Amino acid sequence: MTATPPHQHRHLFGRGSWPEVSRIGDILRAETVGGALLLGAAVLALAWANSPWSSGYQDLIAFEIGPHELHLDLTLAQWAADGLLAIFFFVAGLELKREFVAGDLRDPRRAMLPVAAAVGGMAVPALIYVAINAGFAGGSLRGWAVPTATDIAFALAVLAVISTHLPAALRTFLLTLAVVDDLLAILIIAVFYTSSLSLLPLAAALVPLGLFAVLVQRRVRSWWLLLPLAAATWTLVHASGVHATVAGVLLGFMVPVIRHSSGEGPGLAEHFEHRWRPVSAGFAVPVFAFFAAGVSVAGAGGLGETLRDPVTIGIVLGLVVGKCVGVLGSTWLVQRFTRATLGDGVSWWDVLGLALLAGIGFTVSLLIGELAFGVGSEKDEHARIGILAGSLISALLATVVLRARNRHYRQLCAAEAVDADADGIPDVWDDDPVRP
Repeated sequence: MTATPPHQHRHLFGRGSWPEVSRIGDILRAETVGGALLLGAAVLALAWANSPWSSGYQDLIAFEIGPHELHLDLTLAQWAADGLLAIFFFVAGLELKREFVAGDLRDPRRAMLPVAAAVGGMAVPALIYVAINAGFAGGSLRGWAVPTATDIAFALAVLAVISTHLPAALRTFLLTLAVVDDLLAILIIAVFYTSSLSLLPLAAALVPLGLFAVLVQRRVRSWWLLLPLAAATWTLVHASGVHATVAGVLLGFMVPVIRHSSGEGPGLAEHFEHRWRPVSAGFAVPVFAFFAAGVSVAGAGGLGETLRDPVTIGIVLGLVVGKCVGVLGSTWLVQRFTRATLGDGVSWWDVLGLALLAGIGFTVSLLIGELAFGVGSEKDEHARIGILAGSLISALLATVVLRARNRHYRQLCAAEAVDADADGIPDVWDDDPVRP
């Protein structure tokens, strides 16, 4: 047996396993549609909130519904943030567990890069926001976590529109980075944005959560058993003071990823993810975006005042500059101290494009903004404008870089095809409709 030379470098952007690449492709297609619906809902909300009929939009989001006895008489906006986003975080919980149990992240060497990039991509934006808001009058440190989150639906939708020839490893890196980003965002929401904690409902939530776990471990799929337990868990977590979306993550963590005693094959996580991802991407997140993105520029004190607010400036710079510096810098540090190399043909320009793309913060950023400043407050409206502006700028900059890289890879593919024809070697991709 030949030993591996000690000086041999490993690749930061290797190909990854085939099951992982295939799964990334399936998720990319689903999130592309969800990103388009998310964008449409946000544009509709912005147009309505700044139209002569804006009062109708405000009345709609403030409409209360739900049983008062259970303290669930919430506005439609609160139901979207607390209820519908629990579905989004349930799917995120399934994805997180699957990545760390059966995905490429179970390998510490593969996990090192996206984890480091996610941590850097959250730490640097937070530091930039804090520096700006601590140094100028009118700032608020409550929103330090707003520019730390990456919206995977928007980011993957933009990437899908831009690229047809970018290496699959770059898409895998973006998704795994966003998965770790979601985990850190969940921890931030649970730890830093829980204003009051009631231990009795939180302890009581363990009962339906435990029963849910027992049933899914036994591969029970009956909705009439699982949904009431999930709803009870959500209600008790909501009553405890912890943000109710954390219940979705906990429920997702309970679902088995691998079938243990009943034979080979996947566990229920894949089945639930297949069922609930379309609900999350196609309904829950767009509806939340519709209720959260409708900010009136005039109502926020005017565009000039908004753009001068340290909250707005901190969020924009955090998303555009902080995310880019954090992701790119962390990747460079991993490469520098592990002596790893980029994958074959992968350039630091590709990493720059992905780092800019990570600056698209929307769904979770809007949620954290509401938790930090209060729904409808002036700071919350300024934060929403900052999130929209920062995400748009990041998307445009990423588009410029990645479209140039996509042309580069397309030219390489064309040159390889010409070389293959000149050598008399048939192009094996000619009849393959799923060529990467």
